[in-house]
Amino acid sequence: MNLIIVESPTKARTLSRFLGRDYTIDPTMGHIVDLPKSKLGVDIEKNFEPDYVLVAKRKDTVAKIKTDAKKAKNIYLATDPDREGEAIAHHVANLINGEKGRVLKRIVFHEITESAVKHALENPRTVDLRLVDAQQARRVLDRLVGYKLSPLLWKKIRKGLSAGRVQSVAVRLVVEKEREIGAFKSGEYWEIFAEVKPPFARASEGQVVRNSFNVKLIKKDSNKIEVANGEQAKEVVSNLEKSSYEVSTVEKKEVVKRPPAPFTTSTMTQAAGRSMYWSAKKTMSVAQKLYEEGLITYHRTDSTNLSVEAIAQAREFIKNKYGQNFVPDSPRLYKTKSKLVQEAHEAIRPTQVSVLSTESQVVSMGNDAIRLYELIWRRFVACQMADSIFDGTVINVEAKSDGGIYQMQARGQVMKFEGWKKVYEKTTDYGLKTTAQKKNVVDGSRWNVDEVVLPGVEEGEQLNLIKVTSEQKFTEPPPRYTEATLVKTLEKLGIGRPSTYAPTLTTIQDRQYVEKKEGKFYPTALGIAVNDFLVSYFEGVIDYNFTAQMEDNLDDIAKGEKQWVPVISDFWNPFSTQLEKVEKVAERVKVQVETTGKKCPLCKEGEQIVRVGRFGKFLACSRFPDCKWSAAYVETLQMKCPDCGKGNVVVKRTSKGKHFFGCSRYPKCKWASWRKPAAAGAMADGSGADKAQETT
Repeated sequence: MNLIIVESPTKARTLSRFLGRDYTIDPTMGHIVDLPKSKLGVDIEKNFEPDYVLVAKRKDTVAKIKTDAKKAKNIYLATDPDREGEAIAHHVANLINGEKGRVLKRIVFHEITESAVKHALENPRTVDLRLVDAQQARRVLDRLVGYKLSPLLWKKIRKGLSAGRVQSVAVRLVVEKEREIGAFKSGEYWEIFAEVKPPFARASEGQVVRNSFNVKLIKKDSNKIEVANGEQAKEVVSNLEKSSYEVSTVEKKEVVKRPPAPFTTSTMTQAAGRSMYWSAKKTMSVAQKLYEEGLITYHRTDSTNLSVEAIAQAREFIKNKYGQNFVPDSPRLYKTKSKLVQEAHEAIRPTQVSVLSTESQVVSMGNDAIRLYELIWRRFVACQMADSIFDGTVINVEAKSDGGIYQMQARGQVMKFEGWKKVYEKTTDYGLKTTAQKKNVVDGSRWNVDEVVLPGVEEGEQLNLIKVTSEQKFTEPPPRYTEATLVKTLEKLGIGRPSTYAPTLTTIQDRQYVEKKEGKFYPTALGIAVNDFLVSYFEGVIDYNFTAQMEDNLDDIAKGEKQWVPVISDFWNPFSTQLEKVEKVAERVKVQVETTGKKCPLCKEGEQIVRVGRFGKFLACSRFPDCKWSAAYVETLQMKCPDCGKGNVVVKRTSKGKHFFGCSRYPKCKWASWRKPAAAGAMADGSGADKAQETT
């Protein structure tokens, strides 16, 4: 009998589909040993030696593995193909090593398919201690930061707080973005358009197109023009209404658009966030299920590499499905931007391109699995398809009057060949074209729409003016981070790795340092206080460059170029010195609280203030702990319920902490929405795809 050890029961079930009775497959259910929760668990004096203890809830799991190991002729450690998986394999090996006549072999596969698993069984290796050291270094490093900084935060800010190395950097990004927004001063500006048309109607081959088109004001007398207020706009409009219009140049150029690279963990979570409004945690959870069912390759990767077999499979599928003209002359190869391609992973792709999202195996996993699989499938197929080709056109128009010569411009491009866009539309991240992109019409108000069909005009041709319009605009502050843009920024800065993005974003919300409203991150008063304290006294620890360099050090350990103990020592020595110093000199920080202006109904002396606890915001007396009055906090918006019109719209939270909007008259009125009514376009009957359930 042969024993294969994996992490999860689902992975075990998938393997059992194509491995015979000669194999017993046991899941570890995750890590079987870890650092103890009750103490530091790292012996600083003995080269930071970790004190691993058996995870209590893995007792029965470990007992079964030991029993099965005694019966096995060969033991295969088939945990995930990354540092965490390598560490689990190492810990299991230590647990059962020494059994007489037992041979332990490490096997690695990046997809759970019969061919990949059998190939791995034929090519075993030993546990890679470099990867184990890299994982151990991260675990020890994060434990030192968390268990040494957290007690200091208790003393200086509030009891129960905690700090994390990467999480604190993420909070810093959110806080700094909020301050950037707060410091932003909006400026007024005006955009001016003229609708013009050639004197003779023209038909564009294969297109239905209006004879008129809009040109946008960009210059005056060869200088960039900025219309700052209504008075200036009025003057310019008046001049343009008296102008004669002439086509100065017509520029035509073939525009070639190449497909995006196949998904990495980062780009997959970003795309799922943009297209389906999923959190990174949800995306990774669904991807985990798809991987364990054998439908996609390993989902924790920063590689855009694809196997020769996968590329050949995709090219053959594209030829048969869409035609030879959709297959590029040579296979597409993508260069990985990461400094370290994690353990020779592939990009995230379907294991069999012929398996569609409508197949029973995918459908049986539910709608979420269908949607993510479809997204991954489309991205993979597109990455091996021919370029999309457009005819790009720029029409420059001069408007001449006594007030000067105004330069105006129209831009458009018409698709000549769909190429990869036939299956994947990058702008929507879900292979579906927006309504605006489907319409082959001129629409000057949508200046950035890809497809704007322009009528054929010639240089020197006179144009007739139909009307001039002006639009008042205001410069907008930089947008707040979404999960997608925060992951993108962390990746750009070199902070975090595929396995850390989702846990990082989850942790900073669980700790109440940031909150998510309508998909945007806002720092809480507590998050601002903690961030400012850490920036003041431990700026080096949460410095962007320092954190990125530490990630590089961990990568170097994984490659065998650095030893883990010196790396930790170089961090610990200055950090421990700073800890002692700060504990002596830092004053206690007062967290700003939100006031209500109302007296406490119990003691009549204190004021009702808004505090943040484990389950979100609540009302409390400002005299706490002398007065222990508290009550639920309900955030009320200044708008009536769009359904009943009798109650106010209030902000509520699901059991998982997600915000949604509901009627204050619940349960008499059951209207609920994930978005504010104005943004959601809520209908009078409360229907719509964005409705939330009170019981969520």
